[in-house]
Amino acid sequence: MELTAAFIHEPDRDNPGWHTWHLDDDSRFNNAALGRLLLRREGEHQARLRLPQTRAQHSNVHGKIHGGVTLALVDVGIFTTIYTLIGPHMSGSVTLDVNCQFVGAGLVGQPLDFVGEVTKETGRLVFVRGTVEQEHGLVASMIGTLRKPSAR
Repeated sequence: MELTAAFIHEPDRDNPGWHTWHLDDDSRFNNAALGRLLLRREGEHQARLRLPQTRAQHSNVHGKIHGGVTLALVDVGIFTTIYTLIGPHMSGSVTLDVNCQFVGAGLVGQPLDFVGEVTKETGRLVFVRGTVEQEHGLVASMIGTLRKPSAR
């Protein structure tokens, strides 16, 4: 069994200007836990990853977006940020650390967006900062570090 899955990144016919972002195996985490994701570049320095449909499965006992869902979107979002802004050759990168501050409640039934930017790139590392947002405002703020893929 192959332990890696391919990313499917293509224009979304239902949402002009957006691209799909999913794995070719629906049993993998991104697809199974988060569901459908959309991605677009915003200007020179930002990328936006959207969870277009938040549902009850994404909620905590208070009926708000679960913090684990927010963190999962952050982790996928920092990767899609470097993939979009630096290039597809970043697809073997791994998350080293994430520091996330939850600053507001996410509302179920509204899209949840991660907006990220690369703050620095070195020979082995990429530093990203970003926010998780909804129409009503800020849900979380983060900084993170990824290690670039090793040359093989």
